[in-house]
Amino acid sequence: MTAESQAPDSKFAFVVVAARRARQLMLGASPLVANPRSHKSTRVAIEELGAGVLEYQLPEIPGDLLDKDGKRRKE
Repeated sequence: MTAESQAPDSKFAFVVVAARRARQLMLGASPLVANPRSHKSTRVAIEELGAGVLEYQLPEIPGDLLDKDGKRRKE
């Protein structure tokens, strides 16, 4: 797994990463952006992802679970 700082391409991955960061913010973590536009934790998390200051890791999908188009196949 590699640490990434750009927003994920997948909408699902974007929501998962933002939700985890929002939970951290709700538990008292300080924002990574200097002056967040909102005081709500979900908005701050989305702003951090958009600014590219949030590092995250997504699990890698093994090659045998991908079909020939590179999409994940159903099991």
